Amino acid sequence: MVPNAIRDTGYILAVTRGHNAGSCLLKDGKVVFAIEEERLSRKKYDGGPYASLIKAKEYTDKIDYLIIAHTQLTTDTPNRVDFSGDDVYTGIARKLGLIEQYAKPLRQIEDHHHQVVDLASIHHKLHAACAFYRSGFDSAVALIVDGAGTFYDLQVNEYGGRSMTGWEVESIINCDYPSEFHTMWKHIGTCDSHEFGEQLITMPDPLTGTEAYQSIITDRAGIVKAYEAVTAYCGFNNIEAGKTMGLFPYGKPNAKIPKLFRNYGRYDLASRDIVVPTYPNGARLNQGLYEELATCDNEDDQTKNQNRRDAAYTLQIETQEEMVKLIRKSVEMTDKKDVVISGGYGLNCVANYHYLEALKDEGINLYIEPMSNDGGTAVGAALLFYHFISGSKEKTSNGLYLGPAYCYSDEDILETATKYNGVVTDTTQDNVVDLLEQRNIVTIFQGRCENGPRALGNRSILYDPTDPDGKDFVNSVKHREYFRPFAGTILEEDVHEWFDLRGMKDSPHMMYAVNCQPGVKEKIPAIIHVDDTCRIQTVNEEQNPNYYNLIKAWKERTGIPIVFNTSFNLGGDPLVETLDHACATLAKSSIEYLYLPEYGKLITIKNQSQETNNPE
Repeated sequence: MVPNAIRDTGYILAVTRGHNAGSCLLKDGKVVFAIEEERLSRKKYDGGPYASLIKAKEYTDKIDYLIIAHTQLTTDTPNRVDFSGDDVYTGIARKLGLIEQYAKPLRQIEDHHHQVVDLASIHHKLHAACAFYRSGFDSAVALIVDGAGTFYDLQVNEYGGRSMTGWEVESIINCDYPSEFHTMWKHIGTCDSHEFGEQLITMPDPLTGTEAYQSIITDRAGIVKAYEAVTAYCGFNNIEAGKTMGLFPYGKPNAKIPKLFRNYGRYDLASRDIVVPTYPNGARLNQGLYEELATCDNEDDQTKNQNRRDAAYTLQIETQEEMVKLIRKSVEMTDKKDVVISGGYGLNCVANYHYLEALKDEGINLYIEPMSNDGGTAVGAALLFYHFISGSKEKTSNGLYLGPAYCYSDEDILETATKYNGVVTDTTQDNVVDLLEQRNIVTIFQGRCENGPRALGNRSILYDPTDPDGKDFVNSVKHREYFRPFAGTILEEDVHEWFDLRGMKDSPHMMYAVNCQPGVKEKIPAIIHVDDTCRIQTVNEEQNPNYYNLIKAWKERTGIPIVFNTSFNLGGDPLVETLDHACATLAKSSIEYLYLPEYGKLITIKNQSQETNNPE
């Protein structure tokens, strides 16, 4: 429900619940901070934005609006926190004094606090808003591809107007300033066994009233559910799709692996004989119908089975081609050549690179949102509501250094290091290059954390990319699977000499797995995957001066304008957020060095119970 009276925008705090829960605080349309809950709670995939909501209290005593960006309506009884009838997040904000107290302590459940706006019912529009406002486009069409977004209680006209529950899976949304987001088409997934086909759906929108759009309602899986099914088949958690993407180059075409997607009239959908979605969460492969899928020679590690690798290969090839079809469909439906992509599949850097080749002659301009996971919907919700109430057409920066700000004194640094038996020394950029040249792992901690899943030099683990054993070594230290690839960060001015960006000027957010130029893989084997690609990040001095200058010094020493870069965490842990988290990570690993470029400090923490840091 939208407040009756529109006031000055002031502070807007948006929170989102789910496996990428988090919060975003705006001040007069500018992002103050945005962060995923797990960074603060230290619980991977933490689903409730409690600590990140409370973080807003460090910046302001009062907010003007609290925006709820869930996939589940806050009016659901299980989300109630007390006799006031508040949902849990409104209750926390009220108890913190961020929003006003009620004149009447007891209210009807259907009532809403006048400062609270519930945007739970437009999950895919929030993905679209995050991408569109940050894209730089004046007008665009958004393609949102997700596992399961907002769920709907549907009345389907066919079969006697029967009622059913459906979840949004894929959406095409027409986007214009200041806050025009009109759904054109949507794939709605259901567990109902009937095939309902195309339906004209009329749905309420909390900002604009109601809207009508064409939809396909089916129990057949879409792109992300197919990815979830194969991911589980490979022995991972359904939401660990990035691991399946890393495994895909180990596979090959296999005629015995059944085709996942088939044409059903006007649309390609996953065959239910193969992919069985279990909405809202998860999916599985129907192994019993296919001998090749059922074969398992290695029970201990599913990834060692060639049929699992081949299934991952089949999945990647098919889903990225289905995405190309949906991109073309988006352009056809809106006659717009500027396309933004978000939702979980937007993080598939292999597919993102494929689009550049597949669509190179069609005049389509792509922006792929780096915060494509659900954490980005908090940013989208805050921006959408700001533009809605202000009418502003101001564009938003697509930068990712959006985390809360920290400032540490020399005493703070010494106290934190000492807590973990660390030693603090003054250091220089050249000293850090010395450590890297000696093939030590060096972590870097500076500024605000990167929002989203990519480490971009503020919370990163660095290493020598020329080490032929580097991938295996760092995977072992981080407790990651053997097949997981690593990224590299390269000076922007050198990128085209080393990598084929397929027409892109740069790649600042590590959203593409790009081909290396001839002769490159032999020079930097630690970051080149088995298919001769690298998930590359470009950096210039304006974007990140400390990180840029470190890599420049490394180049001057070695002739290599690239450093090995991976996220500052151990396997299964969230990325570090605070200095304490950083030191704690070193203390429980064989990593010894923590570089603080803003302070000119190096923290050394030796853990003698672990293997030596340098494999040589």
